Amino acid sequence: MKAKDFDQAFEQGEDISKHLNLNTARRSELEQKRVNVDFPVWMVHQLDKEAKRLGVTRQSIIKMWLAEHLKEAA
Repeated sequence: MKAKDFDQAFEQGEDISKHLNLNTARRSELEQKRVNVDFPVWMVHQLDKEAKRLGVTRQSIIKMWLAEHLKEAA
């Protein structure tokens, strides 16, 4: 199926799922990328304390706080 026909079918509300391979579909902005960040020991202790208080992992709290800050900055 040509892209033009695919787009037209989608715009007309047709079921296009038969033309998609959902096993390999990806949402590029949600893919994970590993990064390494060095923190001072005092900061790690504070992160761990706050993460424990909230019942989440250190990684989760770092991601949550970064996401909040990036949304505010946008």
